[in-house]
Amino acid sequence: MADHTEQAARSLVEALRGVLCQVAEPTAVLRSILEQAVSQTGAHRGLFVEVAAGGDFTFQVLHGFQPGQLEGEAGRFSRQLFKRVLESNDAVWLDSMLDDSLFQGLESVRAMQASAVLCTPIRTGTRIAALLHLEHRTPGYFKREHVALTAALAEVAGPLLEAMQAGREAIRERDRLRVSETRYRGEAEESRKLLATEWSFGRFIGRSAAVHELEATIRKAAATAFPVLIEGETGTGKSILARILHYAGPRAKGPLVTVFCPSLEKSMVEAELFGHRRGAFTGAVTDRPGKVQAAEGGTLFLDEIGELPPEFQPKLLRLLQERTYERVGDPRESAADVRVIAATNRDLESEVHEGRFRQDLYERLNFIPVVVPPLRERTEDIPLLLRHCLDQTDAGRWVELAPEAARALEQLDFAWPGNVRHIEQLAARLAMEGRAGVFTADELLRLLAVRTAKPAAGRADGAADFDAGLPRLLEDSEKAWLAEALRRYPRLTRGQLAAKLKISESLLYKKLRQYGITAAE
Repeated sequence: MADHTEQAARSLVEALRGVLCQVAEPTAVLRSILEQAVSQTGAHRGLFVEVAAGGDFTFQVLHGFQPGQLEGEAGRFSRQLFKRVLESNDAVWLDSMLDDSLFQGLESVRAMQASAVLCTPIRTGTRIAALLHLEHRTPGYFKREHVALTAALAEVAGPLLEAMQAGREAIRERDRLRVSETRYRGEAEESRKLLATEWSFGRFIGRSAAVHELEATIRKAAATAFPVLIEGETGTGKSILARILHYAGPRAKGPLVTVFCPSLEKSMVEAELFGHRRGAFTGAVTDRPGKVQAAEGGTLFLDEIGELPPEFQPKLLRLLQERTYERVGDPRESAADVRVIAATNRDLESEVHEGRFRQDLYERLNFIPVVVPPLRERTEDIPLLLRHCLDQTDAGRWVELAPEAARALEQLDFAWPGNVRHIEQLAARLAMEGRAGVFTADELLRLLAVRTAKPAAGRADGAADFDAGLPRLLEDSEKAWLAEALRRYPRLTRGQLAAKLKISESLLYKKLRQYGITAAE
């Protein structure tokens, strides 16, 4: 018997090898398994059933069956038998279905004229992934050697079935990715068309005269190939404007590559922007392209250009002037086809006067200057901005502002040092209140947590606390006025602020450290 089983397994392997060498469809592999089982056991008919992870059955290959025999009521017997195999986790071997208490009352059993049954599980890993079902009209036909033989076939077929299913899954995943890629390409193309033709400045929220003037400048600048310098305070939307300039211009189909200059390590600026050759420095184990090469044919956006180290500025100037650069460790010169857009929250003209930024680089970047107005210069846009930020969350959509609350925001004596970020914070606080409905002006100002009164020497209510002593009162007053100066003049450098306060820059730094005052406050 052992020799018979081994011979059957070898026959199956040879048959499958012939099928697989022809790079057959998965059905051919399954059919080969079934045909070998029928041939080796002498069964009258059989079928190969795949079992899904959820327990559903799929009749893949039939031998001696008609498809209609396994559907509806006619297939009830088969499905119950398969479930018994799954529950027992072993082969089911019946001498006669008509004598089995579970099946003898089923009309479908009598109609199928079946008697002896042998149903063997095929495992892949830890689960039953398929069933090999054989039938014979003669009661008691299947013997123990048939059970052993089909078990051996199942053991050989399991890994083959697993490989076939993995290949089928890989093909499905490939097809899914192709469909996704096609869809995403279509969506990207549509987005580019939309950005290029219907952007309408919609991402930059506002209807004030200052915003309309800014829109006109951006539209003109987008149509050119000249460098653009965007100046504005933190949170005014400079990065949004850079994207509008790219996607509304002739390079919209090219890449937009952003470089956040403050995050560049001093020693790695050149390698990050221009790339490097293998072995150029310790750790350079492969050639690596830089940001400039990645932006080829598109736009290089240098965010916070004022933070660029002085020693690197001449190389950026060369890129702008000659449109060439050199990778670190590579003596060959590379040409660059990129448009440069730069943004800064510093006053670069003052930085030039202070000697921290090159005059010639500033002039090269400043071909088309764009100044983004701070929020305090377009307060009529604040309610609109807040509404936009609220609509970005499910909870925020239900929040409403009373008319006097919207007016209070416009008239508030507040510098909005974070600009739109302050609005985003306010929207988050409103949404976190966890209630829908109308918010009053008092509730709004409480959540905004601003003090509209001018700094006073002494207590918050304006009354001096003489018990604290004159030195303490003077310190409190000095601290309050320093904080107010930072709030009122957020764009000034520390040197300029010190000059306005008529003290030295070193004393200003000392006072700020003493009182723990930061620009964010």
